[in-house]
Amino acid sequence: MPKYLVLIFFLLCTFRGYSQVDSTKKVALDTTANALDSVKAVQDTVKKKETREERKARERAEKEREKYYYKDILKDSTRLAIEQLSTVAWKRSLLAPGWGQITNGGKYVWIKLPIIYGGLLTGYLTFDFWNWHYQKFVKEAAYRIDNNGATGDPDLEGYQSLDGLIRAKDNYRRYRDMTILVTAGWWGLNVLEAYVDSMLRFRYNIGDDLGFKITPTLLPTSALAYNMNFGRQFTPGVKLTFNFK
Repeated sequence: MPKYLVLIFFLLCTFRGYSQVDSTKKVALDTTANALDSVKAVQDTVKKKETREERKARERAEKEREKYYYKDILKDSTRLAIEQLSTVAWKRSLLAPGWGQITNGGKYVWIKLPIIYGGLLTGYLTFDFWNWHYQKFVKEAAYRIDNNGATGDPDLEGYQSLDGLIRAKDNYRRYRDMTILVTAGWWGLNVLEAYVDSMLRFRYNIGDDLGFKITPTLLPTSALAYNMNFGRQFTPGVKLTFNFK
């Protein structure tokens, strides 16, 4: 009988050992499977990352939504037309000076156009003037360097020194370049004027009656002016009247 008990005890221990090994293997397999699932999930996330084309399409869609919505409120046709008028003017002036002013309209448009093109024409003539002198001095300096200081242009005989000739050439070049910058700034002012006029004309109602009036009047004089004007207590002046609405 004890032999059978020992055999049964031995079989139970053996079965328990195998079950522990199986449990350990099962835990290890489950851990490996979870790790593989995590790696796969990361790979899927990387694969599903937004591409450049998708990002551009999303940004275009957002801009398109902003065009027709303001704080999630759908804009009506009147608002869209006003925004179109207030943005197209400066773009047209950027392409062709005065085009935006014509788009805005108004009774002063035919005064603005001569001023705009007069400034651009003045810039071109000034540029041509300085550039002509610059080229003249450049050619003379090159001629003197190639011919051992001999004068080639009779108009520049007064410049005996080559250094003085080069300094004058540099000054004319600087004036020419500054003229280009000023002309570009004038072009920019034309674009800015078209933008501001379109915003004031279509976004804000300023009206034609600004409540501004200039009238002649008599102003009371001070004690010093009273003594100097021999008893006169008033002097002619101008009165400015503003009516704010």
